Amino acid sequence: MPRLSRVIPRSVLALAVTATAVAATLVAPGPARADDIPKAPGHRLVKSYEGAPAAARPLPGTPPPQHPHLAANGRSGMHADAAGSGTYPWSGPLGKRPDVDSEKMAALGGECATVTFDRDGRIVTVCGTFTGFLVKLLDPRTLDTLAEYKLPQRPSTIEAITRLDFSKIFKDTSGGAYSYLDDKDRLVLADSRQHVIRLAHERTADGGWRFVVDKDWDLTAHVPHDCVTWSHLYPSGECDPVTSVMPDWDGRIWWVTRQGRVGTVDPGTGAIRSIRLDGEEIQNSFSVAEDGVSIVSDHALYSFRAAPDGTPRIIWRETYDRGTGTKPGSVNQGSGTTPDLFGAHDAYVAITDNADDRMNVLVYRRGADVPDGRRLVCEIPVFRPGASTTDNSLITWGDSLIVENNYGYENITSLTLGRSVVGGVTRIDVREDGSGCDTAWESDVRAPSTVPKLSTANGLLYFYTKEPNSLGVDAWYLTAVDFRTGETRWKRLTGTGIAYDNNWAPVTLGPDGTAYVGVFNGLVAVRDTE
Repeated sequence: MPRLSRVIPRSVLALAVTATAVAATLVAPGPARADDIPKAPGHRLVKSYEGAPAAARPLPGTPPPQHPHLAANGRSGMHADAAGSGTYPWSGPLGKRPDVDSEKMAALGGECATVTFDRDGRIVTVCGTFTGFLVKLLDPRTLDTLAEYKLPQRPSTIEAITRLDFSKIFKDTSGGAYSYLDDKDRLVLADSRQHVIRLAHERTADGGWRFVVDKDWDLTAHVPHDCVTWSHLYPSGECDPVTSVMPDWDGRIWWVTRQGRVGTVDPGTGAIRSIRLDGEEIQNSFSVAEDGVSIVSDHALYSFRAAPDGTPRIIWRETYDRGTGTKPGSVNQGSGTTPDLFGAHDAYVAITDNADDRMNVLVYRRGADVPDGRRLVCEIPVFRPGASTTDNSLITWGDSLIVENNYGYENITSLTLGRSVVGGVTRIDVREDGSGCDTAWESDVRAPSTVPKLSTANGLLYFYTKEPNSLGVDAWYLTAVDFRTGETRWKRLTGTGIAYDNNWAPVTLGPDGTAYVGVFNGLVAVRDTE
């Protein structure tokens, strides 16, 4: 589960404090070209490319079912589809003389987290800045901005600036970072006012583009909203940010909050229903299938369905080992994963726990009528003792899972001066008869905080990696790993320095074969050249 977050240097705090949190529509009459993301010194001291091009080896299997209310699989959101599989039906770069392009999205920050694609291949994304999140329409080749829509500033950013406590930002997954593109190419998100909004993009009279608010649903009657603003710096009430939204198979928009509220919006009537998981937090996104909605809190994994009036109803609940504290590399004391729905017959759901010594991958049977004691399929410990956690979704294909180790990464200051994490990636396979799970391979790839992805068209996994460097160079790479064997096939330098730290943003594969990575200062694109 990624977190869209920012840090402001102390030298610019005075300037940042004067920023206003005003939501407004910004229309670009034509493409607006920004600067490339600057590289830190040292990029000439590291290799720009290692390995060799890979041959495409498509993977056998069936993709997750297409959600009727989402854009086509691969185009719709952070985790590529409603199941959270992290898989794409098209190829990413094979490593054939890969070229790197980048776009700086703001003077401060600018990281683009969720990257989606409309039916014509244009990028619809949300990029975080210190004056508010920006919804952007981008040209997929040039990364030029075609249109912008400014979202209100998050309370956590204001708190970080006024109280000099930047941990507020790094623990915040709200404000629009988790969004999705629906079946009509409209972006749906929850902003920091506790509103769910639906944004369409359309042509203007002069041939440009603009965003328009198609729908706006106010959740404040159901969600405490006494939050910090520039005109209300010391609220006395409760503020419960909405972290994620997704539609179910009937078209209801489900939403969750940090403090354990789970709700729905009926887009037709505007009816809003909600419940609360008392004493539990929800920091991750969630996954949806025809049989229900899978949500993980910092205490338990849930399966939900909606009652006839839309009220969320718990079908089953399974607790897991949440450990005794928050590890470095985790946002809270709980699972860091969005549930993954997978299996040959859509039979399983997988998460990780937060066990103290070694984190475990947990696979459960999804059915509503599973007998007592039969729901847990396996509990497999991963990575080294005392250095094992993840705060990103798993990748699932067939009966296989991929998990990466994020232990040690906290924010963009964690890995400066050539430092890295202990790393590690593991593939786990569920046995064909469902009797348990086995470790298929282990890799020493160091992916500090990325949401990795898999191309089923070429059989490559894509990670965003950083190795220790004795010269203090902070070099970031797009790295391709063979799904079948765990072998690293190639890696391409994207840039050096904090500006290229992905800071929990995902790798996203575009329909044209480009791999995009949200980084601290904007968006990076890596594509093969002829």
